[in-house]
Amino acid sequence: MKQYEAVITALEKLGGQAVLADLYREAMKVEGCKWETKTPFASIRRIVQQRPEIFKVRPGLWALKSYQKKLGLVENADKDKSQVEQNHAYYQGILLSIGNLHGYKTFSPNQDKNRLFVNKPLKDIRTLQDIPQFSYTELVKRSSTVDVIWFNSRLMPNSLFEVEHSTDFQISLIKFSDLQDFYTRMIIVTDDNRKREFLQRIQSSVFIEVSKRVDFLGYESLVKQYEMDLLKSNQVFLL
Repeated sequence: MKQYEAVITALEKLGGQAVLADLYREAMKVEGCKWETKTPFASIRRIVQQRPEIFKVRPGLWALKSYQKKLGLVENADKDKSQVEQNHAYYQGILLSIGNLHGYKTFSPNQDKNRLFVNKPLKDIRTLQDIPQFSYTELVKRSSTVDVIWFNSRLMPNSLFEVEHSTDFQISLIKFSDLQDFYTRMIIVTDDNRKREFLQRIQSSVFIEVSKRVDFLGYESLVKQYEMDLLKSNQVFLL
């Protein structure tokens, strides 16, 4: 079996679409295919980028064209306005997964719990089904709307993430401003091309108290971090 055939077989086994980290693992298991190279993952990345049977859904997520209609997928979905909800849940799922890999307790809003990260609802990825009562009721309620929160072993918020795909950053920044008294990281996750817009918005005098605390994280960097963390966790390995 040729290497590209093994990748297609792996994608079929994974339901027609998969993040690269899962594809690495499954492609290496396909019988009859030899990966006689020191860099098989690089070979898989090249295959998904070049084969006409495969297309990029969004950063880190690839699918078979034969499954496109069945799964309701759009090529380069990050640029499609109709895909906003799916894009949002996708990056929430990655953030939850990274937090889990690093040993944090993770939470995402209950109104998002049935949204899908690839083929899995967010409620099955987050480790907390209810937000910890770590402070005053009104502050906990405000925190419960943050897209993803990582909690430490004492169930105090370690990191707050807001995914902003195309909307203005103001709502997220106001949310962070309301929670500024907590010793926690605050991160806006969005398209890499929006960094200039982010910098302009956060320099507004309205957000001066949090301007030096809120970090920018682009989608591409987030996905690379996710893939590296999965590799380090030994969830992806060579057979």
